[in-house]
Amino acid sequence: MTGTANEQARKTAEGLVYATGFGNEHSSEAVPGALPVGRNAPQRAPLGLYAEQLSGSAFTEPRATNHRSWLYRIRPSAAHPPFVRAEPRAVRSAPFTECVPDPNRLRWNPLPAPEGPTDFLDGLWTLGGNGDATQRSGMAVHLYHANSAMDRRVFSDADGELLIVPERGGLLLRTELGLLRAVPGEVALIPRGVRFRVELLDATARGYVCENYGQPFRLPDLGPIGANGLANARDFRAPVAAYEDVEGPVEVVNKFCGNLWTATYDHSPLDVVAWHGDHVPYVYDLRCFNVIGSISYDHPDPSIFTVLTSPSDTPGLAGVDFVVFAPRWLVGEDTFRPPYFHRNVMTEYMGLIEGAYDAKAEGFVPGGGSLHNMMSAHGPDRETFDRASAAELVPQKIDDGLAFMFETRWPLTLTAQARDAGHLQRGYDDVWQGLQRHFRP
Repeated sequence: MTGTANEQARKTAEGLVYATGFGNEHSSEAVPGALPVGRNAPQRAPLGLYAEQLSGSAFTEPRATNHRSWLYRIRPSAAHPPFVRAEPRAVRSAPFTECVPDPNRLRWNPLPAPEGPTDFLDGLWTLGGNGDATQRSGMAVHLYHANSAMDRRVFSDADGELLIVPERGGLLLRTELGLLRAVPGEVALIPRGVRFRVELLDATARGYVCENYGQPFRLPDLGPIGANGLANARDFRAPVAAYEDVEGPVEVVNKFCGNLWTATYDHSPLDVVAWHGDHVPYVYDLRCFNVIGSISYDHPDPSIFTVLTSPSDTPGLAGVDFVVFAPRWLVGEDTFRPPYFHRNVMTEYMGLIEGAYDAKAEGFVPGGGSLHNMMSAHGPDRETFDRASAAELVPQKIDDGLAFMFETRWPLTLTAQARDAGHLQRGYDDVWQGLQRHFRP
């Protein structure tokens, strides 16, 4: 049965079409004539639909940061029974109080496979985070490992937007605004409050999730880089309208102020026939990232690899940045080319999608992750340092790995399950042992 479901999901995903552009005012209708003309909420919406606005920002925020979409749906979202609190399983939210912030460098192997049938929602496992979900500030790091589709089940997150980073197995995301396909090497962004269901394109799926409680992700300013470079807006793909007209029980799970709440609807809430606006999901291929780097000397700071940023109230200081170390050329002369040793006021959680990372010779594997909290000293391991210090500095193409980083302004506090996890690498500090004294006065 699962194989058939995977096959159906793959067939659906292969035929998807998209609108393009990040932050655009998109519009789409699955049935001609479903979008009203000249107004958002006519006295009678076309085709007997209900008009409903989904606001991702306050009404009075500046136009540049104001996000909303108008939805034209078979039933209004208000038509639902009461929600009741549900078992959170392995999902946690900020404030994180189970553990104290830990200055030690930490690294985990991949999240173990689930026991028994597990969908995306049940397969979510929280590593940690910062801030306060009720104050719309901070972020959380989750991982997921799933082996079945969300069957007659829908999820939405009122606490923040979800940046999903597949590492193994593709996903078909059925959202209120349409369908997205996200495979390893791509990321999907689900805005705050948008309902969606996850189906699997393969037998299993594994990856990472950044839950951003703060300002919505946006493209970073380019400054002296100019008008082009990094992640280009045109490479982001938004869905086109695709609705479900399904009767019968559907479980709707809502994450609200750190808790999961559930209600059983008598219809699918993914029933939006048409929509227009800019509060929309996206998918982005990380290999489209236009890497900007040094063509003379020195390794650039990792901020040059920022794909998306969530600004804070301090200019230049992000609540969370999403950074990718995409395929690129290294040509620096008289330069130690891997990332340098450093201590950082920002906190860095790093994951690996495929291959190897150029600063870690071993132990950092796809599906795993490392945490370097603020001001913890880190950098290349001994083997990488020795090799890079002696390498012939010819032009070198880095194309055998794809790594990313969630970088955040505050320390990341672990959950108890992450602190005590069996897949935590207890000897991570050992990678820096043997860095010998070379000083010769």
